Amino acid sequence: MGRAPRKQAGRRSGIDRRTLLIGGGAAAGLLLAWGAWPRSYRPNLNAAPGETIVNAFLKIDRNGQIIVVVPQTEMGQGVTTVLPQILADELGADWRTIAVQSAPVSPLYANTLLAREWLGSDWTRLLGGAGDWVLDQYAVRGALMLTGAGTSVPMFHEAYRDAGAAARLLLCKAAAARWNVPWESCDIRDGLITDGAERRLKIGDVVEEASRLDLPDILPLRQGQVDRLWGQDVPRLDTPSKIDGTHNFAADIRLPDMVYASIRQGPIGDAVLDRVDERAAASVTAFLKLVRNERWVAAVASNWWAANRALDLSDPLFRLQGRPVSSESIDEMLETGFAGDAGRRLYAQGELLPVFEGATIVASEYQVDAGLHLSLEPPCATARVTDGGAEVWMATQAPGLARAAIARALDMGEDAVTIYPLHAGGSLGRAMDADAGVQAALIAREMGRPVQLLWSRLEDVIQDRPAAPAHARMAAKLGRNGAVEGWLAKISAPCAMDQTWGRIARGRAPHEAAADASGRASRLAVAGMVPPYAIPNWAVDHYPADVGLPVGFMRGNAHLHGAFFTESFIDELAHLSGMEAMSFRIQMLGGNPRLAHCLTTAAAMGGWQGGIPGSGQGIAAHMMGGAYAAILVEAAMSGDRLTISRIVAAVDVGDQVNPDVARQQIEGGLIQGMAYATGASVSYAGGMPTRAILGRMNLPRLGDVGEVTVELIRSTADPTGVSDLAAPLVAPAIANALYTWTGQRIRNLPLVGAA
Repeated sequence: MGRAPRKQAGRRSGIDRRTLLIGGGAAAGLLLAWGAWPRSYRPNLNAAPGETIVNAFLKIDRNGQIIVVVPQTEMGQGVTTVLPQILADELGADWRTIAVQSAPVSPLYANTLLAREWLGSDWTRLLGGAGDWVLDQYAVRGALMLTGAGTSVPMFHEAYRDAGAAARLLLCKAAAARWNVPWESCDIRDGLITDGAERRLKIGDVVEEASRLDLPDILPLRQGQVDRLWGQDVPRLDTPSKIDGTHNFAADIRLPDMVYASIRQGPIGDAVLDRVDERAAASVTAFLKLVRNERWVAAVASNWWAANRALDLSDPLFRLQGRPVSSESIDEMLETGFAGDAGRRLYAQGELLPVFEGATIVASEYQVDAGLHLSLEPPCATARVTDGGAEVWMATQAPGLARAAIARALDMGEDAVTIYPLHAGGSLGRAMDADAGVQAALIAREMGRPVQLLWSRLEDVIQDRPAAPAHARMAAKLGRNGAVEGWLAKISAPCAMDQTWGRIARGRAPHEAAADASGRASRLAVAGMVPPYAIPNWAVDHYPADVGLPVGFMRGNAHLHGAFFTESFIDELAHLSGMEAMSFRIQMLGGNPRLAHCLTTAAAMGGWQGGIPGSGQGIAAHMMGGAYAAILVEAAMSGDRLTISRIVAAVDVGDQVNPDVARQQIEGGLIQGMAYATGASVSYAGGMPTRAILGRMNLPRLGDVGEVTVELIRSTADPTGVSDLAAPLVAPAIANALYTWTGQRIRNLPLVGAA
């Protein structure tokens, strides 16, 4: 089946804007100061012998290899396949000739979409388009390269399409000049330039000539559906090296004269190093040195196991300022948050007071614990520091900010620090922080030789910046016909996004960033709480809380708890109104046909039985970032063990470039959502987690997961992000399924196994 037609064939090229001149436009008064900044940027790529830089996203060598430059961090989400596929489709390249290279830090690769989402405020929203322009300029001029929140494809798909179209046009011009024919008669198919008759040229044969030519004002896009890569399940480019073991992650880096380090950073909070037993550490064979910092100590040895053993024997003691974090203190601070004076109404429609006044109100409370990342690869970085500068090999979702943090720590200029961005083994948002890179650089400077720092799994769990815990008070007024006439959501939670920005951009320590954000209500903390249903009167309030546990960027971010609160409560209202749960939702989705389509599709494919007692079926629907999804889950309890016999997901994520990669991301999100719902949380006591072994966290295993079906609903809309969409849906769907199985409503996460 051919893909849907793309947008207009001719349009003004985005190449010049993105690769030669970033900026343009101005607003009077407040924004004029931006005009004094230099605004011209050119690609800062290196070209090996035989390579030609075509634009900021593309190099081509004489042999015809197409080297696509990708600024986004590959974390398993397939971005190093999908973005090159967009470019290759528009170029007309042979997929077998595509290679990928990580982008250097440059304003050309700024993620303005995520910057708008992350840094938008009341002031920028009040300014409208001018406010967006300010945020865009801040992101570009600060080279704010960011990967996260499913923004990679929505942000860059036009740039890669334009880059491919520009390269195709220039190559056709160069070939046409050789053949003395109009360039408009030429095209590229399967990597060969053709004039439509008998003549053929390899791309590499004319790339040097093409790079010296000019683009026209109008950049035509490819027409027709023949031989297109868009919409095809082409093989992932990173799969072969991951299968044969040649793919380099941070822990695979090897440098001459390199040594290894393990680290301890004390309990959670404002902890400083007090003392260590260096004599005990020195008893370990291959041990070299203890490197001390105000807040951590690292052991260095000729192998990592010796370093970690020496660190254990050194028995570091830390002094903790303030109250140690515990599960009880977290719950207490969330409850206290509702009584604070920083609460604020962030979203509202209609008038709630007349609806609620004197009426019978349905109210429920929900709570979620902090959810750990538990990514496959613990934080790791390799560093080499000399008098001339520093080199750091690491996986980072914010390379420009990581470089700045390392430069500050070493008291160097940013130009003296080189980041070699690597793929991340999962990350799930954890690589937004750059702690390991900074620490590795400091240890390498102390040792005077390259150092690879790898955190232990215990250290990873203790120092994780998990998804935020949250407490919700939900209230609603039901009408006689079962419609929801009024809806109020009050959320007490820390804002993980604000805290993350404080750490990675402002250089604040985790406990400082948490304190800074504790007095500010933020839309980012209640993302996913705006109901997708046609409710005439509703409001969402945020009550900020400092729970003493630094929190951070996570797949789905606040949608993880937002969807749980919203979809669990809407299910409760359906049962209280005496209506079948899907029909209850559908009656309020008349203005949201894409979400309604997802819901009816998931229900039909899953054999929805109406949520009858004993069915073990639950449904949930959600939308985020222009993407829509609904799932049906069949769940059961056997003792204290949860089993999921089936998950059916129907998603509308626009016209996806690579449907198979999109399905992979939905499937991965579903499994992570299960982990978040059941076991990716730990209890805390005395400033430490009470367990840190994965086998004791009640995480889902292969035997706990049955059939998983993902249906991509065909759409002609622009492609949206996929990676964050599915995870928030699973917890409410399971909770709703367990209600039909047990007759008891579970309002807390994790749903089971919260030891």
